[in-house]
Amino acid sequence: MVVGPDGKLPLPWLEGPFAAALEQQRGHALLLHGAAGAGALPFGLSLAQAWLCEAGSGARPCGRCGSCRLVQSRLHPDLRVLLPQLLRRELNWLLPDDEAAGEEGKKKPSKQIRIDEVREAIDWVMKTTSRGRGKVLLLHPAEALNAQSSNALLKTLEEPPAGTRIVLSAADPAHLIPTLRSRCQRIALVPPPAEQALAWLEARGCKQAPVLLAAAGGLPLDALALAEAGVDAAAWSALPRAVARGDATAFSGWPLPRAIDALQKLCHDAMARGAGGSTRYFPQEALPRSARLDAVVQWSQALARAARHDEHPWNEGLLLDALVAQGRA
Repeated sequence: MVVGPDGKLPLPWLEGPFAAALEQQRGHALLLHGAAGAGALPFGLSLAQAWLCEAGSGARPCGRCGSCRLVQSRLHPDLRVLLPQLLRRELNWLLPDDEAAGEEGKKKPSKQIRIDEVREAIDWVMKTTSRGRGKVLLLHPAEALNAQSSNALLKTLEEPPAGTRIVLSAADPAHLIPTLRSRCQRIALVPPPAEQALAWLEARGCKQAPVLLAAAGGLPLDALALAEAGVDAAAWSALPRAVARGDATAFSGWPLPRAIDALQKLCHDAMARGAGGSTRYFPQEALPRSARLDAVVQWSQALARAARHDEHPWNEGLLLDALVAQGRA
């Protein structure tokens, strides 16, 4: 997820935004505005690597110096990355006091960046740099900050120690409190062109990449995650017909958040098709033109409620059955 010994960025479409960010960056606090599926975390980590690089080029990281090697191994003493516990487990980026998956019984890992984690990071920021190139604190995704942890970060974000940079990565900055947004310089990261994304996916053995890229809304990392999870083009394209039959078994084995995300995308396309527009995630012909828009709006609201509370200990089978039945109607 960072620049390797060959000096190349981890994702080819980051080249332009990366050069622009290094040139435009003026303040100590950055807000990276870009979806995770477009490479927001690798982008933020590569920026941190550039600032900490000891080669002295002042532009992009060399990938070979001692500092770059420490970033590559996730051991750099002057880089702190704050992720929600759920994402830390997915990336195997555990904190010293984290428990491995399965050691907390039925308790689900948190999807928030908690206030105690922010306070520990603030204490870390106040300590002297270890290698003399400053410090970098990266929070991803910043939407995972709750109200308490956001407020705890404000003073440090406004007046950090000299040589400290703070990077927040957010897919939708509107979900951050205004006082956080106002203290940051924004840097935009847009998804790559479809041709570049498809070439990248095909180079990684992603079969039927066009369907999966559409399923991921044009975000190549999300499309690759679908492929690695065993979702193929046929299974994805069959979802509208399965929901039209009220068949929730099409989601067997899917994690609840992924199933709800797929239903939300199907709901979006059903609404667009019913209003005479074009679909985004599914083939146009897979959706009915005669969808009842009032019923689809109610379904959308039910899906949004389920998505907000997917950490709740639902009976997942019953919840999916209910959501699919509502979609069928």
